[in-house]
Formats: sequence, C-alpha cells, structure tokens
Amino acid sequence: MDNNHSLFTKAQQFIPGGVNSPVRAFKGVGGEPLFIATAKGPHMYDVNGKAYIDYIGSWGPMIAGHSNEEVLEAVHQAVDRGLSFGAPAEAEVTLAEQICQMIPSIDMVRMVNSGTEATMSAIRLARGFTGRDKIIKFEGCYHGHADSFLVKAGSGVLTLGIPGSPGVPKAVADLTLTVPFNDLEALTEVMSAVGDEVAAIIVEPITGNMNMIEPAAGYLQGMRDLCDQHSSVLIFDEVMTGFRVARGGAQEVYDVKPDLTTFGKVIGGGLPVGAFGGRHDIMSYIAPSGPVYQAGTLSGNPLAMAAGSAMMKIVSRDGFYEHLSQQTGKLVNGLQAVADEAGVPFSTCHKGGMFGMYFRDQKAAGFADLAECDEDHFKRFFHAMLVHGVYLAPSAYEAGFVSSKHNDDIIEQTLIAAKTAIRA
Repeated sequence: MDNNHSLFTKAQQFIPGGVNSPVRAFKGVGGEPLFIATAKGPHMYDVNGKAYIDYIGSWGPMIAGHSNEEVLEAVHQAVDRGLSFGAPAEAEVTLAEQICQMIPSIDMVRMVNSGTEATMSAIRLARGFTGRDKIIKFEGCYHGHADSFLVKAGSGVLTLGIPGSPGVPKAVADLTLTVPFNDLEALTEVMSAVGDEVAAIIVEPITGNMNMIEPAAGYLQGMRDLCDQHSSVLIFDEVMTGFRVARGGAQEVYDVKPDLTTFGKVIGGGLPVGAFGGRHDIMSYIAPSGPVYQAGTLSGNPLAMAAGSAMMKIVSRDGFYEHLSQQTGKLVNGLQAVADEAGVPFSTCHKGGMFGMYFRDQKAAGFADLAECDEDHFKRFFHAMLVHGVYLAPSAYEAGFVSSKHNDDIIEQTLIAAKTAIRA
C-alpha cells in the first residue's frame, strides 16, 4: 500500500492543496509531495519507510542534523517545566544574550514566532523609527508572506509563477519599491530620487529564495552607504543565512553591519521561532520601551528558547563552520565534476552550509538570469535523485543546505546518485 498517496489524497480534502505551505508542494517539479514520518542526522524517512539523504534540513535550521541529541535533551527538560507561560522566563534572556554576543551588530533582540513575523515587525519598526512609509526590496528576494513583501517575491511565489498576490491592497503594494538584485547603479538611482522617503532597504544578503545568489563585490557596502546618506534603515534578512553561512551570518562574511537583522527557525533548533534585533536606539522604539507596537503570546516560548540555546552552543564550538563549509564544498565540487563529465551545463556556489546549483553554464547574478536555467532538466534531475534516495528542494529556485552530519560517506552516496540522475 502507498501510504504517501493515501495521505496526500486525504490531505487535499481538509488542507488547501494538501499542504500547509506552498513551498512543500511539488507544483514546481510535478508529482506528489513526500509525507515524512521521522528524521535523524542527515536522513529523513517517509511514511512508506524509504530513507532519503536530506538537503533541505527543514529549509535550513537543522544545521546540526535532524533530532540532534543535545537539542532534544534540552527540549525534553523544558517540556517537564511547562509548555508555555505567557510570562517572562530565564530561557528567553539566555538565548537573547547568546545572539547579541554572536552578532556584533545586535545590541538588543526581540523574539517572535517565525521569519515572516520577524521581517514584518522589522519593517514596522523601521517605519516607526524614521517616520517614513516606503521600503525597497529586491526582485526575487522573499521575506515572508506579509503584504509588503509579496511584490516580485521569490520562494513559493516564484516557483508557482505568481507575480504578486490577490488580497494585497494596491495602496500597500505601492509603498514597496523593487530593484534588481546586484544592481547597485539601479539602487542608487532610486535612492537619489526618493531616498528621503525610504524607511528601509531590506535584503537577503545572500539570496536563498531564487536559488542561492551571492552579492557582487562592494554591493552590500554600497547599500550601507546609501542608507547612511539618506538616513534609511538597512535590514539584513538573515532568516536563511543567519548561523548557516558563518557564526556571525552573512554580515560577518562580507563585513557589512546592518541596522536591523531578522532570523528564523535556526535560533530555535527547528522549532517555530524567529527574532529581529539591532541597534539599541532603533530597538528602543519597540513597545513597551517605545511607541511601535509588536506583541505575541507565544513569543519566547520556553521549548523554542531551550532548543535554540542548545543549538547556539553547538554552532559556537571551534571548527564547526570550517567543517560545515568543507563538507558543502565537497558536495558542490563533486556535483560540478559529475555535470562536467556528462557534458551538462551546470554551475554551483556555496557559503558555509548553504549551496546553490543551476542548470546553466554560469552562476546567476540576479533574478533575470534565472530565465536561462534549464528548469525541465532540473525537474528530471530532482525526481531521479528522489528515486536514488536524495531529497532536494522541490523547486529550481531554492537554496540547499548541508548539516554537520553530512559526512564523507553521505556526500559520496549523493554523488553516486547524481552520476545517474544528471543524465535524466
């Protein structure tokens, strides 16, 4: 009996599209999404019992592997103390201190419940702090599903071919200006025209939601300079890159300090959590210290705080990111070699535990380059890899992730599968 098909059939009766997030659907590759029963280390196991080497990692947070023993132990201890208090707890202070110590640009941090909530709150804070309404985002960058961000967005919006979204008022959309990613000249022109009306520029410093695209040399610093010139707030959306590409995130890699930073599930060890933080003077504008209101009954949930604190201890250990980057390099270099041997146009990039791959001769530099990728070849490759027990993101427009549990044997198994799948 195919338990997966039965579950998906039932799910479609009660859940729109049979999934609780569009990015989980296989609309971009065809077929039915996998229903997962358990996960451990670098593997996930579906409801039919088949094992997969996982390169999604719950979309990034499982950087120390699924069901990490230290994280689970922290959660088990927290469960015995209570599931939710709706009141302050020591674990919130512990994790907040850890984040502030690890990210030099952050003086204070506010816990929330998701990456979307973090970016939404950061934008509200920037608007309140500056007294301005307009924001600038970049084509193909995805910052969650809040109204302000569903304009030329990436991730599931891009995968499903949705240019915007019904339900977003035009008046809200008009306050969001979009600029091509990696085009500093275009950004400079927009800021020269309306910079004094711009509350914030929000950017994925390394994109992960239109596949992985790295910033051009000097691009992020140019963005920093423009924000300083026009007194706009620079927000780094590090929901994907935070604690994945380096201990201090992408801002450490490129040595550029944002005013605010947003984080997602990695700071909760995979449990539902997010956070935004930054300069003391800006963060002081958040209630109850200041007039900008933001609240959440489950913010700082004790289970998520315990898991996150355990995760932060793991990634702070000497050599963690060096090993992670080394293993990711082995994977992408191996995939490139497989493609080159097969004569398939292919390119890759990676930082820390994050990687991108494109079925085109050169790495993508921006949203427009994605049109040159062979999406049909990716679809065939994706399904062939599934057959061989390798689980990639079900979209040509998503980055992949390697965990510290992806050892040499796991990488080698992946490359053996790729030798067949690349010719699909």
